[in-house]
Amino acid sequence: MLLFNPKQHQRSYADERSRTIMQKTIEFFESKGKKRLKADDFNRVWYADFLQFIKREGIFATLLTPPAYGGEDARWDTWRNCEFNEILGFYGLCYWYTWQVSILGLGPIWMSDNEAVKHKTAGLLKEGGIFAFGLSEKEHGADIYSTDMELAPKGDGTFLARGDKYYIGNGNAAALISTFGKRTDTGDYVFFAVSSKHESFACVQNVTASQSYVSEFILHEYPLTEADILSQGQAAWDAALNTVNVGKYNLGWASIGICTHAFYEAINHAANRRLYNMYVTDFPHVKQMFTEAYCRLVAMKLFALRAADYMRTASPEDRRYLLYNPIVKMKVTTQGEEVVNLLWDVIAAKGFEKDTYFEMAARDIRALPKLEGTVHVNIALILKFMPSYFGEPADLPTIPQCSDPVHDEFLFRQGPAKNLHHIRFHDHKPVFDRYDIPNLKLFKEQIKAFKVLLFKAPPSPAQTKDLDFILTLGELFTIIVYSQLMLENVETYGIEPELVDQMFDCFVRDFSKFALQLHSKPSSTEEQMELCLKMIRKPVVDEARYQKIWQEHVYALKGVYQMND
Repeated sequence: MLLFNPKQHQRSYADERSRTIMQKTIEFFESKGKKRLKADDFNRVWYADFLQFIKREGIFATLLTPPAYGGEDARWDTWRNCEFNEILGFYGLCYWYTWQVSILGLGPIWMSDNEAVKHKTAGLLKEGGIFAFGLSEKEHGADIYSTDMELAPKGDGTFLARGDKYYIGNGNAAALISTFGKRTDTGDYVFFAVSSKHESFACVQNVTASQSYVSEFILHEYPLTEADILSQGQAAWDAALNTVNVGKYNLGWASIGICTHAFYEAINHAANRRLYNMYVTDFPHVKQMFTEAYCRLVAMKLFALRAADYMRTASPEDRRYLLYNPIVKMKVTTQGEEVVNLLWDVIAAKGFEKDTYFEMAARDIRALPKLEGTVHVNIALILKFMPSYFGEPADLPTIPQCSDPVHDEFLFRQGPAKNLHHIRFHDHKPVFDRYDIPNLKLFKEQIKAFKVLLFKAPPSPAQTKDLDFILTLGELFTIIVYSQLMLENVETYGIEPELVDQMFDCFVRDFSKFALQLHSKPSSTEEQMELCLKMIRKPVVDEARYQKIWQEHVYALKGVYQMND
C-alpha cells in the first residue's frame, strides 16, 4: 500500500538502523497515544518527551550528520528522511517542525568550510541537540536583502553581533543557531553560529500560540571570533538560498503525513455513521469527495517521491530539482489543503471535536503553504523555468528510483544560487504518450492548447508585471510538471491504469479551472480569452472505473488504522 499505515508498517529498508529508527518512532507515538497527544497540543506543552526520545535513540545524529562527521549509518539520505518527515507529520506538525528547523539550521553549517564548527555540530547532534535557522526578521520577514542583523569587527580579530531575529523555530533551546546578517565594515553578508544558552542571547517570546517554539530573539553585543564564522559574501548568500532549497522540500511531506492520518480518521467516522437510514459513505457526493481526496493524496506522494530522485542525483550539470522542489513546496502543500477540505466537508462538525486528530490537521495543514516562501513566491520561481521546460529538450540521463543508502553530498555543495535560466530539462512528452488513458488524452489536449497560448498570445510586457495574471499562468504550468513527474512514478509503484485515469480526472478539472480564471483576468486580451476557452475540458466519465477505485482503494481503507488511545 502506497499510503503510510503504522499498524501495517512492512516497508523494506537498505539497513537495519533505518528500519529501527522508523519503527521506534512509530512506537513512541503509538505508546504516547492520542489522548496524551491531544492534551499536549491543547496545553501547548513543549515536546521534551519527544526530544528526549530523539536524544536517547540518537535519531537526529544518524539522519542529519554527514558520514565524515558521524558514526556508522550516519548520512543525509533524502530518501530515508522523506519517510521520517512523513511519520512526524502523521502524528503532529509540532514534532515535524522541530526536525524541520533543525534541518534549516544545519544547512549553513554543513555547507560551510568551517571544519571546527562541523565537528562541534556532530558532537551536539550526538548529545541530542536541536538547531535553528536565524534568517527572518520582524521588520523584513524573509527579505534577506534588508537584514538588520549586524556583525561588527572590533579590530582584534573578534566581533560583536547585534540585532534581532523573528519567527525562528527552536530559538528557545537550539544548541547552535545559524544566524544571517551583514558585516558593518564591508556590508558583506555573513553567516555565524550562536548558542541560545549564551548570556548575550535573549529569547524574547514564542510568537505563536502553539507547542512549537517559534521565537523572537535578540543578540546583545554577542561576542564572536573567526572560529564562529560559517561563511561570508557570496558564499553566505548562496548558503541562505541553498539551505531553503533543501528545507522547503520537506513541507510537502508534512502535508502528506497530515492528510494520510486525517483520511483514516475521516473514513472510519463516515463509514460507521448512519444518517437518514444510510451510512454516510453510501451518499454519492460523499463517495465523490473521498475518491477525489484519495486521488489527490496519492498524486501528492507519487510526485514528492519522484522529486526526491532528482534531488539525490543532482550535479552542477543537472539541476532539474530546482524546478521540482518549489513544486513540492507549493503544489503538494496546497493539494494537502484541498484534501483536508474535501474530508472536512464529509465529516463536518466532527472535524472540530477536541478528541480528534482531524481538529489538529484542519488547523495545521494551513501552515505549510505559507512557510519557506509563500505559494506566490514559489510560483514566481517556478515560472522562471517555463521557457527552458518547453524549449529544446536536453540530452539528460533518465533518472531511476534512488533509494540507495548513500549520502546526498551535492546538497551541501550546490554552488552559486543563480543562472536558473541555464538549467535544461528532458523532454516531457514521452511519458505523456506512454499511456492510452482517456483523461490523460484530454489533458494532453489541454497542454497543447496552453503551448499555443504561449506561442501565439504570450503575456505582454505589462502582463508579466501583473502578478494577478502571471500567477494564474504559473498554476497552469505547475500542473503540467506535477502530472509529468507523477506519471514517471506510475510504473515504479505499480499504479493501475484506472487509478491514473481517476487522478487525471482531477488534473483535467484543475486545468480547466485555472484556464477559466486566466480567461477572466482584467488584462486578458480577446485572443488570450479565446485560447483559454480551448483549454477547458470536461473529464471522461466512466462509472465502472469510478466504482472500482471507490471499492478497491478508497472504501477499502475503512478500519485499517486508528491511533492508540
